[in-house]
Amino acid sequence: MLPSERPQWSALLRHFRQLESRHLREYFAEDPHRGQRFSAEAAGWYLDYSKQRITDETLRLLLELAHACGVRERSAALFRGDKVNVTEQRAALHIALRAPRGDHIDERIVVDGRNVVPDVHAELDHMAAFSSLVRAGEWKGASGKRVRNVVNIGIGGSDLGPVMAYEALRYYSDRDMTFRFVSNIDGTDFVEAVRDLAADETLFVICSKTFTTSETLANARAARQWCLQALGDRAAVSKHFVAVSTNAEEVVKFGIDADNMFGFWDWVGGRYSMDSAVGLSTMIAIGAENFRAMLAGFHAMDEHFRTAPPDRNLPWLHALMAIWNNNFLGASTSAVLPYEQYLKRFPAYLQQLVMESNGKRVTVDGAAIDYHTAPVLWGEPGTNGQHSFYQLLHQGTRFVACDFIGFCRSLSLLGDHHDLLMANLFAQSEALAFGKSSAEVAEEGVPDELVAHRTFEGNQPSNTMLSESLTPHSLGALVALYEHSVFVQGAIWNIDSFDQWGVELGKALAKRTAAELAGGSEPELTHDSSTNALIRRYRAQRAR
Repeated sequence: MLPSERPQWSALLRHFRQLESRHLREYFAEDPHRGQRFSAEAAGWYLDYSKQRITDETLRLLLELAHACGVRERSAALFRGDKVNVTEQRAALHIALRAPRGDHIDERIVVDGRNVVPDVHAELDHMAAFSSLVRAGEWKGASGKRVRNVVNIGIGGSDLGPVMAYEALRYYSDRDMTFRFVSNIDGTDFVEAVRDLAADETLFVICSKTFTTSETLANARAARQWCLQALGDRAAVSKHFVAVSTNAEEVVKFGIDADNMFGFWDWVGGRYSMDSAVGLSTMIAIGAENFRAMLAGFHAMDEHFRTAPPDRNLPWLHALMAIWNNNFLGASTSAVLPYEQYLKRFPAYLQQLVMESNGKRVTVDGAAIDYHTAPVLWGEPGTNGQHSFYQLLHQGTRFVACDFIGFCRSLSLLGDHHDLLMANLFAQSEALAFGKSSAEVAEEGVPDELVAHRTFEGNQPSNTMLSESLTPHSLGALVALYEHSVFVQGAIWNIDSFDQWGVELGKALAKRTAAELAGGSEPELTHDSSTNALIRRYRAQRAR
């Protein structure tokens, strides 16, 4: 059944029409304690959702919709290890990646009759032992020198998660080492990443579950050739390459020692894999202890999501605000605005998590839907964005829901910079909510012809999320909050949040087109007239 066919959806539509003309100024004027009432806290994070255009009745109706759509039941199925990825008949048990040793849900997390938690910890121990060798300088390259550079090669979840986590936790990283990340098939990405590195001091981490991903393997082969040109011995590959994969045969064929392959499982989706062996480069950077602290943060939010009442549950509340903004207020985009430079890659990471998970147009049963699913997600760190796109947020014609993320203590003490940074965060969410009326502008003595230009409508909804400081634990909890929010939204929309068939069509066409771009006689082209003309132009220009 489509959620839009449920009486709870219709009730929300009627409720929206009643509230449509109301302003956040009114809500706050009527309730002096609104800022405290519409807030919740867990796992080191405080969520203020009081600047959302909701009332107590809105929240009650949204919760009724979620219950009618079976969010509780689908959540229980997720934690049980049921095959919630229905189109691929797989579990989506990323929660098992951070289950503590000996203290996990019902003492077991089972997939196809097997308790997977011991397997997870065996792999974590393997990662920890290897990363400790590299960090201590005991892992030697072919020339006997220690590894000082680590280059992670992957794409999608095998890149976005590791690079986001490394940048977010750079404060905790080994500053005597250099870390680079290569994902794009554009040769510039690889060339620039290794330009200033010494091959005999560089370790490549090749992340590909199947070890067949075309972009990753092209970059991996380029890395192998780069190493061999400098070191001259094919045996050097085993000293300078490790793999994160499930395909031991292809890994060994590439020249990587099977002992240096780090595994994960079919029940780990790529965009949910940063806390698996895909995070090996992150662990080398920050150390096993900090990596495990990040896993503890994930687990704390997992347990909060699993056990807390929905009306006090951060992922539930975050998801319900997203549903309200997207499906009833009409926000087609969502901006994530971290006021923390270390989180500069966080919006890019969330783009995949949100839009690959919930960018779907049919239900789990294959029925066409008549409502919007995932919004377009984007963002930049504050205060940079304030001098870029905030003009549109404040006075543009687009309706954008915002998430502000901040920390009460800075990791980089420099004068009064952090107070100024956080003052901007609080001021921007306040300005978006309340704006400035034309009467207020006129009272300031602004000439009549300029009043309209200097009026701010406000009534733009936002969440504000605060934590004490950016630590491995707080990062893990923040990522898990968004993971579970995405899941709740998908459950309400009755879609499969864990498949990604939309990624496949372009890949298949690219394989065919790549052969047509290669040298030799011009092939017979059977694409549309635009694509045929573009291919011919490319071949002609390249030939010159």
